[in-house]
Formats: sequence, C-alpha cells, structure tokens
Amino acid sequence: SQSGVSMNKLMYHSFLIEYIKNYCKNEGIANTSIPSLKFYMTSEESQFRSIIYEPSLCIALQGEKAVGFGENLFGYSPSQYLLACTNIPANVKINQASKEVPFMSLAISFSMEQIYEVLKEIDSIKIQNKKRLEDSFCFNSLEKDLLEPITRLVKLLNKPQQTIDFMYPLLIKEIIYVLFQNNNEFLKHYVLEGTITNQIVKAISQIKNNFNEVINMSDLAKDIGISEASLYQNFKKITLMSPLQYQKKIRLEEAKHMLVNQNIDASSVAFAVGYESPSQFSREYTRMFGMSPKAHSNKLKSEIA
Repeated sequence: SQSGVSMNKLMYHSFLIEYIKNYCKNEGIANTSIPSLKFYMTSEESQFRSIIYEPSLCIALQGEKAVGFGENLFGYSPSQYLLACTNIPANVKINQASKEVPFMSLAISFSMEQIYEVLKEIDSIKIQNKKRLEDSFCFNSLEKDLLEPITRLVKLLNKPQQTIDFMYPLLIKEIIYVLFQNNNEFLKHYVLEGTITNQIVKAISQIKNNFNEVINMSDLAKDIGISEASLYQNFKKITLMSPLQYQKKIRLEEAKHMLVNQNIDASSVAFAVGYESPSQFSREYTRMFGMSPKAHSNKLKSEIA
C-alpha cells in the first residue's frame, strides 16, 4: 500500500538522523571509515560561504539548506537530494538549524569511472543528443529506492574495516544504478566520450588537478578535442565562470583550507597555490572572502575551536 511505502521511507530517514546524531561527536564535517561517505551536523544557521562541490550525491536529512550557483538560488530540504556531476563552485547557506533540531546531511562522492562502469553494464550507451549541454547539478525527489541502499552503506560503518573495504564499492555501485533509473540522461552526458559535457568535465578536472600551474588554454582545448572558443563558451555554461576564473577560485579555496589546517604563513601559501606575488594573492583573497588571508584564517579557526 502507499502508506506502507511512506512508512518505510520514514523509517530509513529516522534511522539516518539518529545514526548521524550518535556518530558526530562535534559539529561540522565528520569523515567516516568509508572514504566516499561524509556526515555534516550544525546547530547554527549560517551566512553564505563558498565551497567546491565534488561529484557527489548530497542529502539534507534534517533542516534546510540554500545552494547558490551563479545568480540562481535553490533551497533543498529532506524531501530532495542534490546530484553534482563535476567539481563545481557554489555558495551554501544553512537556513534551518537549532540546538533542538540541528541541520544534518550526508554526502557520498564518486568518480566518473564508477559512473561509467555502471553505465557500461546496464545500457547500450546511446544518447539522445550528443551536443546538448547539461547543467552541472540537479535536484530530485528523495525516495525509498535510494534511501534503502544509502542506509545499508551507513550501517556498514558498524562492521570491521576489512568488510567495509570490500563491501562499500558494491553499495556505491548500487546507489549509482538507482540514480541512473532516476536521472538517466543527466548522468550519461557526463561520462560518454564525444559529448560536449564530457569534454568540459575533462577540462575542469585538468584545471583542478593542476590548479597551481600556469595553464595554456590553447593546449588544453587541443587536449580535450575542441576549439578554444568552444572551451570558453561551454566551460562558462557549466561552471558559470571562465577557465581562468575557475582556476583562481580553486586556488583561493585551497589557500583557505591550507591557512586553517596547516601552520603556514600567507606568503608560503601564496606560492604553494601558484601565485608569483604574495601581494596579488592577498588582494585577490580579500576580494573573494571579504578579509585578508590572516584575518580570515583567524576567524575560521576561532569558529572551529
């Protein structure tokens, strides 16, 4: 019956909330012994902060979150999930959270290779329109068919590490399979050779993996098999920024991470992320985050403490 399905869905939801509440000893991000699974919990609403989504499935289990891509703002709550298929810059804000009802979410990351492996097994790998460019993310309704394997993945954390290491790739594969049933064409565009989306994803990966190096855009376009004009035009459609703006964003996000997590001064960070001039780094960092590298890292460290 319909009510039976809803009840099952509710039970999965309740289990995940309870599990995360017990698992997270502190607020913030909690890594788990499953490399691709992270939890997040906070009792405080927040202002917008910039992040880079990696290819992942994100679920807000309790509370509400707003996600901004460029000029577009989306709210999502426990009835939906967000699916990101490339490393995409975004702004996020916690809209609903309190001590009594903290915001809780989980994220499951995956690689293009994992998506492609599933696609090879279930599909003849044809696509409706090879030149159509997809968005870099989508929202969809969170149903029992997805909650069920996610719950089994989370329950795996109770097992010995050897069991976890063997089982979790199989469960990730099952989750991707269910996502294919829900978002068939959306996922295909990202992994199929010859789609413009797949070519831009390769460019995004190259820039992200070599963010601290000087990138020759003409060579990059040649590497992925499109013209330089097409690279600029389509890169902007997916990331809402030019390749060089994207590289700068990645550099500054990495710099922020280093300043907070390593005992290292701003000048050393500037050189580590690819800047030739610490003063230019400081200017661009202040423009992006609204305060100098030192002031920002002190603020972020005080929030963690």
